[in-house]
Amino acid sequence: MISSSTRAHTPAQLRLCATYRNVGLWTLQGWLVMFFVAAGYAKLTESMSSLAALMVWPAVADEGFVRGVGAVEIVLALALLAPLVSWRVGRPALMIGAVGLLVLETVMAGVHALGGDWGLAAVNLVLMALTAVVLMGRRQPG
Repeated sequence: MISSSTRAHTPAQLRLCATYRNVGLWTLQGWLVMFFVAAGYAKLTESMSSLAALMVWPAVADEGFVRGVGAVEIVLALALLAPLVSWRVGRPALMIGAVGLLVLETVMAGVHALGGDWGLAAVNLVLMALTAVVLMGRRQPG
């Protein structure tokens, strides 16, 4: 009996797998973009007292720094959509955006954990996992 791991896939099956993979990655990218655009927009538009009520770190950070983090979140998130314009030009922007978000999520997971915001630290760990999947899935063209 031949196991399924030794069986060769047809070109049609390979194309279908690639399509499912692509749709899954775009779905993750969309979720990440929605999350970070919303989070960045809140940091740019909400009062510092409102942000401090939601998270510990804005209460001890400079307002300009908090607003800057919000702007960076939006820019990095939008970079995940750059391939929609042109894959050749947008893929490097996607990779930079994914790496940037991964760095930001890692730092913020630590900041939230040190501030005792365990729920927000856990959210950042989930975001790190999703971003890592996108980064690994998009690391090779095609």
